[in-house]
Amino acid sequence: MDILSILGIVLSIVAIVGGQYLEGGHLSSIMQFTAFLIVMGGTLGAVMLNYPMPIFMKALSSIGMVFGNVHVDMKGIISKIVELSNISRKQGLLALEGQMKTIQDPLMAKGVQLVVDGTEPPKIREILEVEVGIFEEEYLLAGKVYESLGGYAPTVGIIGAVLGLIHVMENLADPSKLGSGIAVAFVATVYGVGSANLFFLPMGGKIKMKAKELVMGKLMVIEGLISVAQGENPRMIEEKLSGFLPTSEKKKK
Repeated sequence: MDILSILGIVLSIVAIVGGQYLEGGHLSSIMQFTAFLIVMGGTLGAVMLNYPMPIFMKALSSIGMVFGNVHVDMKGIISKIVELSNISRKQGLLALEGQMKTIQDPLMAKGVQLVVDGTEPPKIREILEVEVGIFEEEYLLAGKVYESLGGYAPTVGIIGAVLGLIHVMENLADPSKLGSGIAVAFVATVYGVGSANLFFLPMGGKIKMKAKELVMGKLMVIEGLISVAQGENPRMIEEKLSGFLPTSEKKKK
């Protein structure tokens, strides 16, 4: 679990609710179901209109990336690539076919099969990079869905506030209701701006960042397999792939 995401949400809610309490406000004054319905329903509807079904569903399934940890075992990738390089150097590229069952990563398995089939290194890179490009684009679009939610929510919040004010203007004959009515109207704006900046935009940003980490691991696989196909020295391959490691990991090497 990504504890930072949980802490971020908790901190933001506590800060706002706590600030409301310290100012003498009541939680009930910002708990308005009608405003919530207008903002969330309107925002969701706008995004559903903006994106096709596959992208929208991908965004929904990607929410796990916000609250779950994404870990790429880069050292494990380097170790496996070096192992494949040693086998190919000693027994030839065809010997790599026997290693297919031990490879869990679909991209690496596909790449090894291309190497075994004698595909030219530039062609291997081209084929695998197309697959990685599609993978990256799917997650970038998923992140953009949440960013779109963050873009529409404040505007829909203003619509909710205007609707509330219209309702207030219809009751001008009863001055006792004006203050509370106006307060309720502006709750919609709070919901719109708050949901956008505290939830939707950060969620989209985190999905994009974690997707980049996954893509980095895949690019490492491609670079390693190209080096194996070219018959490079295993030690040189290890040094090259070590360049993908974060600075903190390089120090532990």
